[in-house]
This record gives sequence, C-alpha cells and structure tokens, in this order.
Amino acid sequence: MTILRADHALTDLLRALQIDVITAHKTQVTTEWVDMDYVPEYNKLYYIMDGEGWLKVDNQEMLPSPGEICLMPAFTKQSYSVIKGKQPFLKYWCHFTASIGPFDLFQWIGVPLRIVLADQEEMTALFKLLVSLRQSDSVISRLREKSIMLEIIARYLEHVPITILQHRSEDLKRIQFIQQYIDSHMAGHLRIEDMAKAAHLHPNYFIAYFKKHFGVPPLKYVSRKRVDKAKILLSSTTQSIKEIADHVGFKETNHFAKFFRKETGQSPTEYRILHT
Repeated sequence: MTILRADHALTDLLRALQIDVITAHKTQVTTEWVDMDYVPEYNKLYYIMDGEGWLKVDNQEMLPSPGEICLMPAFTKQSYSVIKGKQPFLKYWCHFTASIGPFDLFQWIGVPLRIVLADQEEMTALFKLLVSLRQSDSVISRLREKSIMLEIIARYLEHVPITILQHRSEDLKRIQFIQQYIDSHMAGHLRIEDMAKAAHLHPNYFIAYFKKHFGVPPLKYVSRKRVDKAKILLSSTTQSIKEIADHVGFKETNHFAKFFRKETGQSPTEYRILHT
C-alpha cells in the first residue's frame, strides 16, 4: 500500500511523534568493528564518509559507499562488520527513537534502507551539529538536538518512497475512519460512546486504543481539531464568530470564545486580526 506524503491518517499521527537522540558521533571504525544478529530497541543512521564495510538488516545485505546514508530500524535483526583487507568506515552515526505512541515510526512505515545523498555538504553540516550538541549538557542543546534529528529524518524521507507496513495497514484504516468520523461530526456533540460505536469498539477499549495511537485522550484530540478548524475559518473566511462557533460544535458564541482563548491565549477576534 503506497501512500502519499499528504496522507491524512499518517500525517495526523505524526503530530504525536516523539524524538529522542540517544547518541551521536563521528568515528573511524577499527578493524575489530563487528556484531552479529542482534536486535536493538533504537534506530540507527550511518552516514558514510570514507572506507568500506558490510551491513545486514533482516535479510538485506548492504555494502555502502562514501556519500551514502543507511537506516537500520529498531526491532529488526542486524549485523555489521569490516571487510577484511579494506579500509574501515569513517562515518557519522547516531542512535535515536522516533515514537508514535507505543510504536516506532519505522514500525509504521517501510522505506529504502540505503540512499545516495544529493546534498552531502548539508547533511554533513547537520550531523556535525548533532554531534556537537550531544557533547553539551545544556537544556537548550537537548531541545536543539531533537530539531536537528527531525531535520535529518525528514531529509532522508523526502527522497524515498514510503509504504505502510502490511501489519499496520488495518490499524491505519481504523485510525483514518475515526478521524473522518470526528471531522464529519465536528458541528455536533461528539461523545466517546458514539465514536466508540462507530469504530465498533467498547468505550473503555476505544479510549485506550485512541490514546495509544494518537498520544492524547479522545476529547483532548477533539478539542485540538476544533481549534485547528476554527483557526482556518478565522484566517481564511469572512464568516462571523457565531457561524464559526456553529461549525466547530458550539451553540453559544461566548462559550466558544472562552474555549478558544483557553486553548490559544487569544480571543477569536484577536486571532483573526493577527492572521488576516
């Protein structure tokens, strides 16, 4: 099942993406560099600067060249080693997690594990900065490294086809149905019981399932979607505040205004003035 980059279900799930950088270095590999058939709980990226080596992910063997970057996803069997008689890798590398609820990003999607970089200077600069940030213990460095790691992942993904892994496709269909149900009932009173019934799930299980995949409880998600839709209508239409309130499920304008201010720190009118 190939997906578009704008796929509604997956892009909405990505709002809950949590990035954690475990380590990052630039290393000249030694001749003792080897490990076989282990399964890490984190993802790895190897950006090859020089030398040669052997990698294996599940049944896929790779002999990456300088200028290539290789992804070794979490929870997959992996092996690596030097090649006898060859100059070992000089590489930038990092270990990281990219969690969406209880799953890693690469447990949802399948991508090529090896790409040739078109802009090596830019990727080198990103890895160099990531390594530098890991050497600092400051709060700002921890925040910035997440941003840099996310940019590296995005640069990787923008050059490859993305597919939904087969064992996740049913989950994604259900998630997409839930999203569509919420979107189409935004103007009404969205109750957990009704959402659960539409998804053919018991309400208690629905709450747990929803939080597991969306990262927030159902009603919190609904509130966020209502704010998002209200922002779009405020900034792109001339509808009155009352009309917009009706569109996002509020029968009383004052109630909507209080809700909007609580969620955004601005009144609907203030938001419209600043964004039109």
